[in-house]
This record gives sequence, C-alpha cells and structure tokens, in this order.
Amino acid sequence: MTAPLALESTVISHGLPYPQNIAAARRFEQIARQYGAEPRTVAVIGGELRAGLNDEELELLARSHDVRKLSRRDLPIAVAQGWHGATTVATTMWIAARHGIRVFSTGGIGGVHRSGSLKGEAGGRDAAPDISADLPELAQTPVAVVCAGAKAILDLPATLEWLETWGVPVVGYGTDEFPAFYSRGSGLPVDVRVDTPQEAAAIVEAKRRLGLPGGVLICAPIPQEYELPAAEANAAIEQALAEADAQGVRGKAITPFLLARIVELTGERSLHANLALLENNVRIGAQIAAALAASRA
Repeated sequence: MTAPLALESTVISHGLPYPQNIAAARRFEQIARQYGAEPRTVAVIGGELRAGLNDEELELLARSHDVRKLSRRDLPIAVAQGWHGATTVATTMWIAARHGIRVFSTGGIGGVHRSGSLKGEAGGRDAAPDISADLPELAQTPVAVVCAGAKAILDLPATLEWLETWGVPVVGYGTDEFPAFYSRGSGLPVDVRVDTPQEAAAIVEAKRRLGLPGGVLICAPIPQEYELPAAEANAAIEQALAEADAQGVRGKAITPFLLARIVELTGERSLHANLALLENNVRIGAQIAAALAASRA
C-alpha cells in the first residue's frame, strides 16, 4: 500500500527566492521518499487541483510571477479562471483529503493572531482578532498535519484554546510542550506525547474509526541546533508587530509582512530555522504516513 504525504507549495512560490525555492522543493520530496512516503506537493496548475507535481510544474511554481497564494475561498475562482496557485495550509488540507491523502507536513499552522496583528475596519489593537482559516479546516477535514506548532507571530494560548473547543487533538512528537515554531518549547502542554511514528499513526487511525470529524495536529519541535532563543524571537516579533501597526498592515498582508521582517531582524537566522524545521517535519510526516499505510495493509 502506498504512503502518500502532502507537501506545501507556498514555500516554493512565496517563501523563498529562486533557485533556493526549487532546491528546497526537491529536497523535501527526496526526504519523503527516503523515509518511506510518496511525496505529493499540492498546488493548483492551470485551474486544476493537483496533489503531486512533476519537475516542470515545480519549476513553474518556483520561477513564475503569475502564481497566486490561494486560500480555500479562492478555489472556485482559480478553477473557473485557470489560475496557477500555491496553497495555504487550509487549502492544502482540503485538496489532500479530496485525493485520499491522510498526512500533510508543513512548517507551522496559522492560528489566533496576537492583539497587535489584527484585521477589520478599525485596525490597531482594539479590532476583532484575526483567526486563520487553518483552524476551522483542522476541525472539519480529516488530515493529520505535522508541524512545528503555530507560527511564532501568533497568540499560542488562544490558538490552543480554539483547538480544544473544536475537538482537534494536539499531539507532541517527542515533546510534552507545544512548540513555538522557532523555539522548541512554549511552556504550554500538548494533549499527549508520542515518541514513534506508530504511536502517532494509531491516534490518527483511532479518530477515523470513531467517526470523529476533523484532523489531528502533530507537533514536532525544531531541531535543537537551529532553535532561536525565545527572547530573541519574541523581541523580533514584537518589533515587527509594532511596525505593522504603524504602517496599517492587516488582513491577508499581515503574515507575509511579519515573517519577512523577522528574517531581516534576525539576520536570516529565522530563515535557516524555517528550512530546518520544514525538513524535520517532512521526515516525521513521511514516517507517520508509512506507519499508517502499514497499519491498514
């Protein structure tokens, strides 16, 4: 039985410059194969929902300036108008589920934004908080998402509270704490710790057998040698948030603005950390996908 593993495409088209982006995409697929999975990079090509790309299509995502970042609400438009698009976490989950793929490796999920990064007419620190579409997708789409926690720019306690309310199990892979993306720990507990792919796969399969909706969030901390100290990461995040407020950046523009500014403030250490945790998550996701396939063989 094959062990498909969904991989993200936004890092190719919007996360890294060429040729680093195509090298990273090929590296992620190589790691997936090395650890027993069939890589399925997810994107929209010419209006077609794809889970699995050839090298020419990876090059298209890496080189073209006509690749849009697609949320789930954009899909009907993208299909009708024949767009090329890279998919967000939520959109990747939805397309993966349509193709029967049960495990997806990404960097970090979206969540509840901090009070300083908001959207709405008022803007600023008194507006309603921005809640990522990744969270409701996790609550309704049956895909296990392997990540390094939620992006560090977010309100992690509020994000975990949302996941608890909507019935999404939060599993720590080799950790008792919810990872804070650039940092290995947040001081916040996960629901359960597992230490093997088989343990993680058993939870995913048990949720399916119980008929419960939604996915499972499997959180692996960044490799220790690439970790950014929490104080350094938080200082960069707070400065980026203040600059976003001052410049009136909000809505869909807030996350790319913050992530790019944090790379600048940390002297690109956060960029290297991001690539390291992505590779680690692909490695773990591939092993979980292989264990899940073996359990159902």
